[in-house]
Amino acid sequence: MSYILSFFNFIQNLGATVMMPIIICIFGIILGTEKGKSLRAGLTVGIGFIGLNLVIGAMSSNLGPAVQLMVDRFGLSLSVIDVGWPAAAAIAFASTVGMVIIPVCLLVNIIMLLTNTTQTVDVDIWDYWHFAFTGALVAIVTGSQTIGLLAAVLNMIIIMVIADYTASGVEKTLGLPGVSLPHGFSGAYAPVAIIINKIIDLIPGVRDIDINMEKAQEKFGVFGEPIIIGSVLGIIIGVVAGYDISKVLQLGITMGAVLVLIPKMASLLMEGLLPISDAASEFINKRFSNRGKLYIGLDSAVGVGHPLTLSVSLILVPLTLAIAVILPGNKVLPFADLAVIPWMFVLITPVVNGNGFRALVNGIVVLAFGLLISTNLAPLITKAAINADYALPSNATMISSICDGANPLTWAIVRLNDFGWIGIGIVGCIAMILALVNRKRILREAKELKNVQ
Repeated sequence: MSYILSFFNFIQNLGATVMMPIIICIFGIILGTEKGKSLRAGLTVGIGFIGLNLVIGAMSSNLGPAVQLMVDRFGLSLSVIDVGWPAAAAIAFASTVGMVIIPVCLLVNIIMLLTNTTQTVDVDIWDYWHFAFTGALVAIVTGSQTIGLLAAVLNMIIIMVIADYTASGVEKTLGLPGVSLPHGFSGAYAPVAIIINKIIDLIPGVRDIDINMEKAQEKFGVFGEPIIIGSVLGIIIGVVAGYDISKVLQLGITMGAVLVLIPKMASLLMEGLLPISDAASEFINKRFSNRGKLYIGLDSAVGVGHPLTLSVSLILVPLTLAIAVILPGNKVLPFADLAVIPWMFVLITPVVNGNGFRALVNGIVVLAFGLLISTNLAPLITKAAINADYALPSNATMISSICDGANPLTWAIVRLNDFGWIGIGIVGCIAMILALVNRKRILREAKELKNVQ
């Protein structure tokens, strides 16, 4: 058993940019793609991820100092520090649940595929940490590693169903054919966005407001293009941060570059995935007459390049700081994870069908509640960090994060487990019902597809 855990620990430590090319290459060969094409596809996907990481890194490294200056300039002081997703991932993987999460989740995915309860082959192994994070917190609440592992598995099942349900929107709105996004953070906001969308539909006048990026580009010409929008938003953030004119302009150009380069890197990644996606469809059609379309599950980073996602996210950076100060009950100072706000919107964007107004409303609501959730979970996250020997910042008594500390699904699963086995039983029933409803949909769509053919 120790050798198996060591093997998966080795794979985990390789990181997504190494794991993804290997997995895609092997997956392509299994599906019958030529070895040379599979190798090229895997390397192209890896290069796409490296490109995405470089551009996202540029966004984070430039936004970070601006956010810090905003905090200092306006004298913001809140007692819980947002340490960011890298710390949360490290804490999750260092937990007992995290040590076994990769083989367990791979097994769960295989079982779901065989039982037609999912259409997604989740090759995004690195992001299994989101499920481990939930499991680690539940283990602390219940005092049981077994319940913690069950919670992680049920978290994954729910997210896989959400990934299947939103895959058509990912294809239509984000331009990612054959891809679903079983991401533990992004996926949690799709059901919330659906509910908020339904509420907006009930409000006369408000339901007719539509700020569409494509229409804006048609109406305003060059001034509606992502490069201009990103640059203007970057300049505004720089001014609010109190930068001098040179740094304001530098931040503006950098944010404009981010809005242009992320979609280009995502398209490079898709170039690598297309032959594998085609091979997967052919493989399924030949061997499984009762199964519909098969999706490759990827990190939601591939979808952050939508102009609406990035534009709304940049608007929300200063707004989030303002909300944190005025929101009663909040104790979290947003900082390190402000750069992950776009991940929050990846699946909100398809749900609102690219409507900027609805995306902004969703953003304000989920961030406000997210700050309260991360405040509520801060004691557990701090304890999990101590258990994982994570060094707390010198000026921090408690830590949290926006990703996954503000995750509504993680919070719901953790708090239901305040009731121990009763709580995990409720979560289990919800997960099983969703899986069975998903199975019914998959079989129905497969039958309709067969009749068309």
